[in-house]
Amino acid sequence: MQEFVGTCKTCGKQIFCREGFLDGVVLEDKSLICFACLEQSASIPD
Repeated sequence: MQEFVGTCKTCGKQIFCREGFLDGVVLEDKSLICFACLEQSASIPD
């Protein structure tokens, strides 16, 4: 089972809850980010 939760703040990809697991991360400001964008932002040095 999958349920639409929202869209990625960065790329606009649809994020779903699948079998109880979120296909992304909820940020502190309550927005969503997909795993691909999260990995990309983590690899960018400050």
